[in-house]
Amino acid sequence: MALANETLAAIRYGYGLRPGEPMPGDAAGLLAQVAEGPTRRARFPREGIAGRRETATRIISLRTAEAKAAREGKPNEDIRKQTQREMQRIYWQDAMARLAQAVHSPLGFYERLASFWTDHFSTSALKSLPMRMVVPLYEAEAIRPNIGGSFSRLLTASILHPAMLIYLDQDQNTGVDPATAQKAGRGLNENLGRALLEFHTLGAGSSYTQSDVRAAALILTGLSVDNRALQVVYRPRFAEGGAITLLGRDYDGDEGEGQDHVLMLEDLAAKPKTAEHICRKLVAHFIADDPPEDLVAPMVAAWARSQGNLTEVYRAMLTHPRAWAEPGQKIKQPFEFVASGFRSLGLPESNFATLLRDMDTVDVEEGPVDKAMKMAGDVAGQMTGQSAGPMGLPTDDEVKRRSGRASSLTLGALQRMGQPIWQPPSPAGFPDKADLWLSPDQLTERISWSRMVAKSFGQKMEPSQFLEAALADAAGPDTRQIISQAPNRLHGITMVLASPEFNRR
Repeated sequence: MALANETLAAIRYGYGLRPGEPMPGDAAGLLAQVAEGPTRRARFPREGIAGRRETATRIISLRTAEAKAAREGKPNEDIRKQTQREMQRIYWQDAMARLAQAVHSPLGFYERLASFWTDHFSTSALKSLPMRMVVPLYEAEAIRPNIGGSFSRLLTASILHPAMLIYLDQDQNTGVDPATAQKAGRGLNENLGRALLEFHTLGAGSSYTQSDVRAAALILTGLSVDNRALQVVYRPRFAEGGAITLLGRDYDGDEGEGQDHVLMLEDLAAKPKTAEHICRKLVAHFIADDPPEDLVAPMVAAWARSQGNLTEVYRAMLTHPRAWAEPGQKIKQPFEFVASGFRSLGLPESNFATLLRDMDTVDVEEGPVDKAMKMAGDVAGQMTGQSAGPMGLPTDDEVKRRSGRASSLTLGALQRMGQPIWQPPSPAGFPDKADLWLSPDQLTERISWSRMVAKSFGQKMEPSQFLEAALADAAGPDTRQIISQAPNRLHGITMVLASPEFNRR
């Protein structure tokens, strides 16, 4: 079914239709969003990049001092719990802001690219408690400003960020020389070297070998993180000495003057296999699980002509006829589904402010963020009705009920659907194949969320009008008939959100 370009662009290249917000229907309009995106400050980290660095270094220093005191037999449990709660709350605030960014930003293509590249260069907030603060900083600082520039610059900014080095245990990576390893009390760690070749550049199944993985890991030795300053540092005493050969090139230390890792990243960014891997992955994300070769090839050619200029690669994709044909080939991932659901309702920003406030009214218990969110989400199903305490203030049960509702609509929903914000299952990121997001459990969760959202925000909406707002000409005749026969508004709104057309893009 052919769609208006504006409809297809909003659904395929953005986070869905939003009442009163037109989406550009051509490549030029979408690429203009890529140029404009970095000029707008992201909603996260909540206190800005400089403010987050101050917050993170302050909390990390406090925890370091407390850990030292504990080792000396003078633990301070209050400091430990206080900083733990603060880091957890910071994560919740940032994650809600990340969702609000997707819902309210008019730059849908830029936002989708930000999600794509953050997933491509995956890090996880679950790695450690401090990473709850660092991973949002990573997206805002390393990914979002570099989406429209050269791939080499984006690669370097992503790999040489504290979040990536912490996530892949680069601080455990030292040279194999016995004296070096003995000084460090550890040895060679291949995590970052393997991810760099397999996921970030050449791609699995390309021409590299295990020897190349080892070589990449050796070239990366010496790189570490100063946790107190939250800065990447180079420590020559832990670096591997001598020449190291990777993919036929020797890195001998002298030429790079301690910057061989930068030379390596530049070389990997320029590899034809890297261009093929990235272009194929972009097409697989935006257009079809099985990327058509006649679309990938022009993108690879644009990469070569522009020396990896990503805007030119996007241009080659968006100006190809396939970019505007055969809609509905992809299944929305959970984050896309939830964000597009909120967008279709046209909710004002005050609604998200209320949801964030409600989530922020309960104390954060000790434990992993996913467990805390699941507990909060479970509360929503257990609490019914409203009650008030002294002087009209909400009771503890009412506070918990509101918090549970907010979580169940947002972060808890994404947790249950399998795509919690900034928590990929591995360095490979989240899966991007239709069959992985079409399980019976997944569909059950989506229907449940649709009903909950309809009950919370759609009680006054006419289903037929909501169908036009959410899908426009993407709604097929069967869905239109089902909605026209809905027995009530709640059922009708739910069925729009649960429809096949709304779950595809």
